[in-house]
Amino acid sequence: MIRRQLVQFAAIATLGAALPLAAFAQADYPNKPVKIIVPFPAGGTSDVMGRLVAEELGKILKQPFIVENIGGAGGVIGTERGAKAAPDGYTLIQTGVGQSAVAHGLEPLPKYNSNTDFIHISQVHSGPNVLVVHPGTPFKTLKDVVDYAKANPAKLDYGYTPAASGHMAMELFKQTAGIFMLGIPYRGGGPMMTDILGGTIKMMFINQDVALQHVKAGKLRPLAVTSAQRNPLYPDVPTVAESGYKGFEALSWSGLSAPKGTPQPIIDKLEAAMVQAMGSASVKQRLESQGFIVPPLGSKAYTAFVKSEEARWTKVIKTAGIKTP
Repeated sequence: MIRRQLVQFAAIATLGAALPLAAFAQADYPNKPVKIIVPFPAGGTSDVMGRLVAEELGKILKQPFIVENIGGAGGVIGTERGAKAAPDGYTLIQTGVGQSAVAHGLEPLPKYNSNTDFIHISQVHSGPNVLVVHPGTPFKTLKDVVDYAKANPAKLDYGYTPAASGHMAMELFKQTAGIFMLGIPYRGGGPMMTDILGGTIKMMFINQDVALQHVKAGKLRPLAVTSAQRNPLYPDVPTVAESGYKGFEALSWSGLSAPKGTPQPIIDKLEAAMVQAMGSASVKQRLESQGFIVPPLGSKAYTAFVKSEEARWTKVIKTAGIKTP
């Protein structure tokens, strides 16, 4: 009996000592470098956003935040890696429209659930796609495109990168307008841009920041943007909604998330730091200068947004019968 009591006392004492240590570790967070998995190669918009977040969090939390690029499968491979990471706050994941919403409508399904396998800390940015056409085409408005497509089914072609935000914007547009056009898949935005500049394809939806230099040079003609409001870098370009399709919206976006099980005090600290960083005047200016906006910040807003985007794009994908290439 005495021995049993001693064992129980030792166990209680050990637990009592461990709890303050765990609490201290959370209060002291971060006390070493933090990794942010960006599930795309270096150099693209996602990578730029990931490095912006790393820079700002490093300033606020006084520890290095280091980006690790793990590309492949439209962001799915890196996101799967992040879902399996230790939930200690030292591995975070950049989530976004492709890997966190679009992927859940495709087959095969990813090996994670964006709504249950992550704690979403805050959204980082959103930005529209812009519908651009080669200037050699006769199209001056979105109505011109729709009228031609209805009169000439499958005779109008467009480029797309499978499962990218521009692909989803085009599928939603076709479904909304009730038109059929011929899609030509590309492995990436670079080859697709080369072909539209050369007149090989007639049109595409592409991120507004990528298209801007070519629009300014007169090499592409913008017809509509996919945000709810006009974009400040394209002040004379109407939205798709303005052009006769009320409620139309299709955005490219990213945010910061952590593996499920990450302690709430760490999430709270990261959320506060993200709200401070992304809400600063300097960060807003940097994003807005490229046509992006800072969306509503914080965990609650981002969690609801991810869920709504997954439902939206799953419906579009199922309607279109899109399969993973």
